[in-house]
Amino acid sequence: MSMIRDLRAAVRPSLRKSVAPYGNEARNTYDATRDPSAASAVVDCAVYRDGARVESPACLTPREARLQVRRDGGFAWIGLHEPTEAEFAGIAAEFGLHPLAVEDAVHAHQRPKLERYDDTLFTVFKTIHYVEHAELTATSEVVESGEVMCFTGRDFFITVRHGGQGSLRALRHRLQDDPELLAKGPSAVLHAIADHVVDGYLAVADAMQDDIDEVETAVFSQTGKGAPRGSDAGSIYQLKREVLEFKRAVAPLRRPLQLLSERPMRLIDPDIQKYFRDVADHLERVQEQVIGFDELLNSILQANLAQASVAQNEDMRKITSWAAIVAVPTMVCGVYGMNFEHMPELHWRYGYPLVLSVTVAACFAIHRTLKRNGWL
Repeated sequence: MSMIRDLRAAVRPSLRKSVAPYGNEARNTYDATRDPSAASAVVDCAVYRDGARVESPACLTPREARLQVRRDGGFAWIGLHEPTEAEFAGIAAEFGLHPLAVEDAVHAHQRPKLERYDDTLFTVFKTIHYVEHAELTATSEVVESGEVMCFTGRDFFITVRHGGQGSLRALRHRLQDDPELLAKGPSAVLHAIADHVVDGYLAVADAMQDDIDEVETAVFSQTGKGAPRGSDAGSIYQLKREVLEFKRAVAPLRRPLQLLSERPMRLIDPDIQKYFRDVADHLERVQEQVIGFDELLNSILQANLAQASVAQNEDMRKITSWAAIVAVPTMVCGVYGMNFEHMPELHWRYGYPLVLSVTVAACFAIHRTLKRNGWL
């Protein structure tokens, strides 16, 4: 089927800027106490029938979309951004969403997961955005995380997004350009979002690889006089913390994608389900990269600290060497500084030049020996 063959191309993320959403963003969100002049949490609300968006004279409210679906068929796709409890309460009641899932969707800060509540699938994705920076420092922010919660039902699909990144507007427009795909229903949208999120992971992993290569080059190029010693430890540790945040988004998602790709589910179209395997394979690749990043940063940090330790040892050897050289004239001066009346060479005409010559010769011999052995 042409739709299946073109599925991957249809849901691939694009780097072009997102366009404005359909309709007015300041529509009713079921919150009677809300200030009407404030922006709505509902980013977009539309009904799709036979893979095409059903246009209406005015922007639909979630209740109007629900009624239209019940009357004429199709499914509703409602997108929200950081709704309050009051804003989401009416939508939850209208679509029969479970209170536990609603609580998770409103308060966010959830780990990636897949849960089933009656005839609704609740899926949580962590979105990761790479933060551009001119130079990596001990305080640089490398990745920024957000969340996308998805409610998948028989005739509705609801997304709740948290964070300033990870907008789904461009994805919605791309899906609307492929009616055959949207005709598969809400499960096609769920796959598109999963693929979009994981492809974002791949892009972030490639960008972080460049940062790690840069840090690695900086650490192993710290040779010669005047090179900073251990100065990259802070930036390495900061990068390691960012990798850990990336890992928290990637690792827990493995199990939900396995369930979506392997376990038959009534809400997931069989033609769509097998394509979750491809998303799971990409996630596996990202997870391997993240684990490799963590191990490599450990090695780089250890190498950096070892370099600092070696540099300190070299400094101590130089200090010790000069102390050994200075010990010779100190000893000679200490001997001849004693208050004895009868001492050899005190009244000899050439005693003073001889002692100085012997002292200089001894210091030169010690210096030559230490330098030949690499201590100076």
